[in-house]
Amino acid sequence: MSTSAAGLDEFVRVRPRLFRIACRIVGNPQEAEELVQEVWVRWQRTDRAAVADPGAFLATTVSRLAINVVQSARRRHELPVGPWLPEESVAGGVDPQTLLEQQEAFDDAVRLLLERLSPAERATYVLREGFEYPYRQIAETLRIGAPNARQLVKRARDRLSSDRCHPVSPGAHRRLRHALVSASRAGELAGLEQLFNADLAQAAG
Repeated sequence: MSTSAAGLDEFVRVRPRLFRIACRIVGNPQEAEELVQEVWVRWQRTDRAAVADPGAFLATTVSRLAINVVQSARRRHELPVGPWLPEESVAGGVDPQTLLEQQEAFDDAVRLLLERLSPAERATYVLREGFEYPYRQIAETLRIGAPNARQLVKRARDRLSSDRCHPVSPGAHRRLRHALVSASRAGELAGLEQLFNADLAQAAG
């Protein structure tokens, strides 16, 4: 089998999963279909011999493309953290495959926040776009000026669309993920605020 044919077979095999991931993130079947087509174009240009796990590679690609769509200016609600949260359980018609895909999409979103944003950018961006904090409340929570908060959110939006990347430790990913889940599900925002302040203090020190 040729390399091209093998690449097509791999893509066709995971295509339904890619569509479901994209649809759950962007919430629009037509837009999800366009993202899957974009993944196919990118997959054709990829050195597939260097890809150890095509399914994981394609799922990550569609997740990141969908995240970029959601955080784009025309959608005006960048990174809506809540809807990406994995379900509490498989009860109520949520099957294990769907649960896994929701978890993967949310984990990718958390990783993107850590990879591309500084602690200050991440804190202001999540509080503003994920939990709709007024800028004055963000300033009070993080002990920064309101104009600075606005500037940090704007910078975060720009950098989420960039290719810059910070190394991410498993511990940092686990802490942020837990804080976001607690804040979104239980309304436990104090823990998230404490985490952000601790990250800012560490960065300053």
